[in-house]
Amino acid sequence: MTLRHLVLPAIALSAALAGCQSIPLGTSSDASMIQPLVEKRETLVATGYAVISVQNHKNPAQQRLLAIRASKLDAYRALTEQVYGQQLDASTTVADMTVMSDTFRAKVEGVIYGAVLVSITPVGDDTYETTLSLDQQVVRDLRALYLHQLAARRR
Repeated sequence: MTLRHLVLPAIALSAALAGCQSIPLGTSSDASMIQPLVEKRETLVATGYAVISVQNHKNPAQQRLLAIRASKLDAYRALTEQVYGQQLDASTTVADMTVMSDTFRAKVEGVIYGAVLVSITPVGDDTYETTLSLDQQVVRDLRALYLHQLAARRR
């Protein structure tokens, strides 16, 4: 590897990170930092989907029940994304100024309570759709609990 191959990616990384700023969590400004991110709707709504035919069972009725359960879990995952966001990890390998590999990993983690089951609906012949809603006051409580737990971990 030549010096040029090492310097150019370092310059590009420096330029990309120049606009980044670290914001400490667990401070009194956390609520004001998150508030603009909260949409002004009264409720959050999330929808999840699952395919019946891919469920791991031979009995068609059991496949339908598993698809309903999977679509409900997918809706909870989507709701959790809206409340807490996603943690993304990305890695890019560059050689000779060519991208050799690009990988992404997304993680969603959180606690949801108080969600209301709006509907479970078959979509087409092979899919179920589940819709959940969550009141904005519960969202505020969940986020406050999350920030409190973050602050406790840092002590």
